[in-house]
Amino acid sequence: MTIRVLLADDQALLRSAFRVLVDSEPDMEVVGEASDGAEAVRLARQERADVVLMDIRMPGTDGLAATRSISEDPSLAHVRVVILTTFEVDDYVVQSLRAGASGFLGKGSEPEELLSAIRIAAGGEALLSPAATKGLIARFLAQGDADDKDPVSSERLAALTVREREVLVQVAGGHSNDEIAERLEVSPLTVKTHVNRAMAKLGARDRAQLVVIAYESGLVRPRVE
Repeated sequence: MTIRVLLADDQALLRSAFRVLVDSEPDMEVVGEASDGAEAVRLARQERADVVLMDIRMPGTDGLAATRSISEDPSLAHVRVVILTTFEVDDYVVQSLRAGASGFLGKGSEPEELLSAIRIAAGGEALLSPAATKGLIARFLAQGDADDKDPVSSERLAALTVREREVLVQVAGGHSNDEIAERLEVSPLTVKTHVNRAMAKLGARDRAQLVVIAYESGLVRPRVE
């Protein structure tokens, strides 16, 4: 199956570089290019994109608003958005994850990292490495009191089993299914099942949304170092 990729960035030269890289892979192809968020949303629908590489800062409709539009559209439920940032962690990362992005990637990443990110997102996983998650937690700390809870998120956690909560805590720590399986002494397939059930119960699009819910609900508390 070929992964259909949409490029959304206001810099034509950067889009061209991404196109050459993506089109060089046998399992993916660029199906469109957008210079602003509104065009990205339109093309995501028109070209049946699987993954959108979305620049966060664009004129007019920015990447954050475009990501929210895509994630809130039931007809685009299959589309995964990867936010491209100048720095791996900036002021918009938490907002973009809340808006429905599957993760984020620095524009200075190696070509192999970008290609891997596309495949990971297309497979329904989230681009949240331990380092990126650590930065994400720092943003939660910076945005307000760590003791604050979102009552809506807290109520939704009541639907989870004890084991699903345990797995959610591990996901929020940035651990992979294999790492969680080793920590909890279960199989990776069992972990995947718990993750999928947690996403269904919490209405999360993917792993990235689980991390946001875990911290907003107070299930996991950021540790100040």
